[in-house]
Amino acid sequence: MGGRKISISHIGFLTPGNYPDDDPLSGLEQTLQQLQYGEELGFDSAWVRQRHLEPGISSGAAFLAAATQRTSRIQLGTAVIPIGYESPYRLAEDLATVDVLSRGRLNIGVSAGRPLHADLIAPLVFDGNWTSNDFSHDRVLRFADNLRGTHLGDEQTFIKTPFGPIRPRLQPYAKGLIDRIWYGGGSQRSAEWAGRNGFNLLTGNVITGEGTDDFFVAQSRLVETFRAAAGPRRRVALGRVIVPFDSADAATRHRYQDYAAGRYERTLSPQGAKRTLFARDIVGSSDEILERLLADPVLPEVNELRLELPYEFEHEEYRQILHDFVTRIAPELGWSGAPSTAPGGEERRYA
Repeated sequence: MGGRKISISHIGFLTPGNYPDDDPLSGLEQTLQQLQYGEELGFDSAWVRQRHLEPGISSGAAFLAAATQRTSRIQLGTAVIPIGYESPYRLAEDLATVDVLSRGRLNIGVSAGRPLHADLIAPLVFDGNWTSNDFSHDRVLRFADNLRGTHLGDEQTFIKTPFGPIRPRLQPYAKGLIDRIWYGGGSQRSAEWAGRNGFNLLTGNVITGEGTDDFFVAQSRLVETFRAAAGPRRRVALGRVIVPFDSADAATRHRYQDYAAGRYERTLSPQGAKRTLFARDIVGSSDEILERLLADPVLPEVNELRLELPYEFEHEEYRQILHDFVTRIAPELGWSGAPSTAPGGEERRYA
């Protein structure tokens, strides 16, 4: 890595979209407000997790369709949609619709493989013996092919519609969306595959330890493998759990520190049969966080950074973290975004 300078030109954030089990509207509404606030602060992109059987966003497409009507500039993304439960055609229709509604601001993050909770959910999704279903990367390729706008059939194939005969293809066609597909890759194999097939790469604080117990070595190799396969046109976005507490009160600071302490042990060694490696959460003052980030050996290799918000924090805490990060930390990483003030021109304070 040779001591390269950090130069981040794109700053995004990932929000969990969690809510009380008995009041989903409140949490979903607050998450929409977080996206609006992120846009006001100047973030370049906002991403949402898609989770099943949890009190969070179970349909990234439906949620981001609403977000298109509450924002106007910020890019919107899914990080990630497990494609195993999805119809590659129907998902393409839904996300193309979202992209059109957003005026071309959508980024699609997907992952392949057997999805979580398959024993519970798969019998509800698939007919017959679902265990023989194809959960491989090929499902992602089928999804991407549907977004290309290629007409179905041959040149003589037309369908009857109320608007007259037309050549059939997926509708709506969202021009350019095919170039905004991201693969959530955690292994060398998936990174090489994503690059070779023309996708962008999402990589965060969880990765497979292949030939090393060092998280940063493994992630650096992952980025190198992707770049070798993808060439210069494809993008890499790096995710880190970062929790500044400059404008938080004392009790909130303790909560943040307790949260990170509870997750520290998993970072000490590879976990499970897949040798999963976890990065440490970065919690502290902006100066402490910058010291950690400036020593991060992967950060100079990318120009897009994604702030990953932890689970189970409160709405005002998420706002405080977003504010402190974008006003105190992001500019020190080379980023120069939109104005970082709250509506009305006054800098928002949390004390």
